[in-house]
Amino acid sequence: MASEMVDQLEPWSDLHGKIAMMKVPIAIAVHLDITADGPTIEASILKAWNAFGHIDVLINNAGVRGKVKSPSELSKEEWNHEVKTNLTGTWSVSKYMSLRMRDAGCGGSIINISSIAGLNRALTRGGVAYGSSKAGIDQMTKIMALELGDYNIKVNSIAPGLFRSEITENLYQYDVLKNVLKRTFPLATAESVHPTVTSLIRYLIQDSSTYITGNVFIVDAGYTLPAFPIFSSL
Repeated sequence: MASEMVDQLEPWSDLHGKIAMMKVPIAIAVHLDITADGPTIEASILKAWNAFGHIDVLINNAGVRGKVKSPSELSKEEWNHEVKTNLTGTWSVSKYMSLRMRDAGCGGSIINISSIAGLNRALTRGGVAYGSSKAGIDQMTKIMALELGDYNIKVNSIAPGLFRSEITENLYQYDVLKNVLKRTFPLATAESVHPTVTSLIRYLIQDSSTYITGNVFIVDAGYTLPAFPIFSSL
């Protein structure tokens, strides 16, 4: 497990200490800044790899969502922060993990978490950097799948829509959001990430998805199907 937030790793660190007497650990915590240089990222991956002897799955879930700004108001520093974290960071971690998987000859699965914001049917104002970085992840996923398939490494992307989380929970207090869900979401619901997204991740990890690679799985209750928000129905 890799994370940019140290406080999220502390419980896993405690767990690792409690099971240190076991021959193979259940989990280890690795603090990793995905915007770091190549050697730093490679060293973190090597630490996790050596702990288990090999790694079968990489899930690129780290990302940031900057402020809502128009392209003319967004600063170069804000653009670089989002693109470097979301797109370059995902590529960099995937690069060093796929090298390990390739050299070990054991195959593997890489799952990139993008967003419906990266789809050409779900464009939103004020998200030029975020949307561009997520669209880049989806395109990168397909090209990686094309090339890494030679080594039996699957690469897929998941594009989540709106979910209940710590970040969005306050939004659900407003009736306007409930109205949007009812009028524009075909399934008229907003679920939590678990089990909606986690069940898909489990499928992409298991042998039952051996024939699946280079896909972008949209998980959004059908929100992006109309190709544009149905504001006239609100």
